[in-house]
Amino acid sequence: MRLTSFTWQDPFLALFDKCLAEYRSGRTDWSAYYTDGDLRFLESIGCQPREFFDFVEDYGDGAPLPPAAALLVAAVRRDYFLVVQGGRPSGTFFPAGQLPAKDDASLDGRPYFARIVKKARLKLRGELDPDIMFGCGGDRRFLMACDVHPADFLRHVWAAGDDDAKIVALVRAGLQSAA
Repeated sequence: MRLTSFTWQDPFLALFDKCLAEYRSGRTDWSAYYTDGDLRFLESIGCQPREFFDFVEDYGDGAPLPPAAALLVAAVRRDYFLVVQGGRPSGTFFPAGQLPAKDDASLDGRPYFARIVKKARLKLRGELDPDIMFGCGGDRRFLMACDVHPADFLRHVWAAGDDDAKIVALVRAGLQSAA
């Protein structure tokens, strides 16, 4: 099947299933999961092999972020990659040690908020350190408490640009609806 804008999700989900089977079989060397074609595919949607595996691993370990959720997150990144970046990666990664601390409450007085906003902006640009995952356990806890899906959070961060007040409004609205 020829890859088109209407069909890219099919190889994404097929690759997810293939990698999940590898992971569940006990093979833990994620770098051996991918064929050259798989790597070209991931590159074409702006997805790093390690970040793809992180979703597979978390789901394989029982995290509540199914393949469809990973697809939704990848769709936002893919759109940003193609629309804003013109299909060209920035070629830079933000050092993990320079992310805001998990207990940083500098944004709206909420611990973790500044960290997840920074991670979302880096995820959109494909600049998140390969050892850091957008959608990790800490991200999921924060977003679940706010009743905001990780893909929706990414879209909102993209739309908000540098206006943190818009992101704060989203999180406050989610907190109110979740209460």
